Amino acid sequence: MSSYVMMFRTVSSSPLAPSVKVKLITAGFHTAADVTDVQQLQLCKAAGLSQVEAAEVLQTLRDDSLPLQQRAAVQSLTALDLLHQEETRGNIVTFCSELDAVLGGGIPVGRSTEICGVPGIGKTQLCVQLAVDVQIPVCFGGLGGEAVFVDTEGGFVVERLVGMARAAVEHCTALAEDQEQREALESFTVEKILSGVFLTRCHDHVALLAELHLLPDFLRKRPQVRLVVIDSVAFPFRHELEDVSQRTRLLSGFSQQLTRLASAQHGPAVVLTNQMTTKILSGQSRLVPALGEIWGHGATQRLIMHWEGAQRFVSLYKSSSQRDANVPYQLTAEGFRDTTVSVSSVPSHSPAAGSHSKRPRIEQQHT
Repeated sequence: MSSYVMMFRTVSSSPLAPSVKVKLITAGFHTAADVTDVQQLQLCKAAGLSQVEAAEVLQTLRDDSLPLQQRAAVQSLTALDLLHQEETRGNIVTFCSELDAVLGGGIPVGRSTEICGVPGIGKTQLCVQLAVDVQIPVCFGGLGGEAVFVDTEGGFVVERLVGMARAAVEHCTALAEDQEQREALESFTVEKILSGVFLTRCHDHVALLAELHLLPDFLRKRPQVRLVVIDSVAFPFRHELEDVSQRTRLLSGFSQQLTRLASAQHGPAVVLTNQMTTKILSGQSRLVPALGEIWGHGATQRLIMHWEGAQRFVSLYKSSSQRDANVPYQLTAEGFRDTTVSVSSVPSHSPAAGSHSKRPRIEQQHT
């Protein structure tokens, strides 16, 4: 028997709503394999499903028809294989050296990072900065990659990207010391950086789920993409889905897909932004990340950006490998930076811009 013999989940055994199962089976869709190659609108017409129902079907069943060979390959990984993958994937610097140090070198590739904060704190600014920094040439300590930026709130401003790109180019130009670095700068230009950011605007949760369904195929065609940003996850789900059980179910599948996307053999760094909401804890009103506690367990690490007086801080609130910490930062015309920027203090082998000044560690603020 061929090693590509499939193991399929049947529609009847899936966690889909009973009414959806009936529609699928009546239309002739009996297994996961029957729907994985069907587009969302085709499924709507063929089975009489709404766009939300079709998106949930594809999200639930799309990964249940993997070939046995692929399943065996995943199962046969050893701890040593995983260690080698971790060491070779690298990190994306933030241009805030204190935050990079806390994160162990920057935002890790192959993992998911959630960035939470109130409006205006700088979540989108950090994401745009990462979309620039992921493209820094390898000889400068970067990844030489590309980025996918999924915008759900309309907060992406291309002029801001241009300013950050120009600052990154100027910074690397100032650090160039050898022939390899000078040659790399010939292709590291503002225009090249702009062409390396693939922007998608999703106006609702249906479009976001559809984009996530198509994303793995896009990444297979463009393996140089090392960063996927979704800014933000909260907006389409909080403002458009009033059915709490359906929202929880969709978010659970969404989180699982993002985890699989990041943890694939050549998976990118997945960065998600989230809003804050008010919750009553011990009789007091507190700001906490939106979407609930179950969602909070999905990402590998969580950053919370917040104000302390007039100063911006970012807290590493959750991480599988790093200690909690609280780091000050600022937003400048050049981008996301340390509170004291000093290009001359940065070693030439590191692209991170900012001083490594010794400041007292501020205790973690559990916002």
